[in-house]
Amino acid sequence: MANAFIFPGQGSQSVGMGKLLSAEFPQAAGVFAEVDDALGQKLSSLMFEGPDTELTLTANAQPALMAVSMAVIRVLEAEAGLDLSRDARFVAGHSLGEYSALAAAGAFTLADTARLLRLRGDAMQKAVPVGEGAMAAIIGLDFGAVAAIATEAARQLYLEGAICQAANDNGGGQVVISGTKSAVEKAMELAKAAGAKRALLLPVSAPFHCALMQPAAEAMAAALAQVEIRAPKAPLVANVLATPVSDPAEIRNRLVEQVTGTVRWRESISYMADQGVTTFYEIGAGKVLSGLVKRIAEGATGLSVGTPADIAAFKAARQG
Repeated sequence: MANAFIFPGQGSQSVGMGKLLSAEFPQAAGVFAEVDDALGQKLSSLMFEGPDTELTLTANAQPALMAVSMAVIRVLEAEAGLDLSRDARFVAGHSLGEYSALAAAGAFTLADTARLLRLRGDAMQKAVPVGEGAMAAIIGLDFGAVAAIATEAARQLYLEGAICQAANDNGGGQVVISGTKSAVEKAMELAKAAGAKRALLLPVSAPFHCALMQPAAEAMAAALAQVEIRAPKAPLVANVLATPVSDPAEIRNRLVEQVTGTVRWRESISYMADQGVTTFYEIGAGKVLSGLVKRIAEGATGLSVGTPADIAAFKAARQG
């Protein structure tokens, strides 16, 4: 039996997240204060009180989700004796969650992680003018079929310079595509014709994890070159590889590739399960990843830890 600690990505944010943690645990309040200081912004107020329209902006949502994850980690370390070097076989995160995983495992400082995610959010937003890109979830087809459909949609519209790629292989029959809006819409039509149960546009502000994000990848390469990365306390199962990395130089390279590359989440969970992981703890806001675990790895347990009640349950289970 082994544990993995996994960290959510964009879309898991909600107004009020972290508020109860901050009120109950000084370690959590300390994390939020440090992130506020690093960004020169009262991000915690936006997280606790909203408005939702501002919290969901990419440049805010990314560091905010990381802050909640790190608040939970700090509380678990203080209250439940968590030590990732001992208690985690692997860490992993969905897209921006990869930065949360690395911060939790000590590869980045909290302040550096907050600043990197603010820059990442800004760079991803600026890479493509609003309205020119899109993302869509395709439900009911496997990854290979959706990847082929995305390629075909781009081919049919190549004279327009269209791009369409499989962006997230989330598992459970859910694959997200990303690219120029016309090509994504064409891919949705092709997917429905191929038997997809659903094809729906996602309410995102930019087409993440496709070649259109190359300017953001270049910005992250420059930023990451200036930041110290230490070997993590537990290996990181990288989004773009679905296998573990621990070398700081390789982590840096994979984080750059991740901006334009596919989030291979289904394969990542399957890899960890094959290596003996039976329990996946989703650390931070929401329950998206723990739900996916149950659909990907038969017999594995996915548990979300994001509230004071969740922390009490985690502590009780360890003591029991």
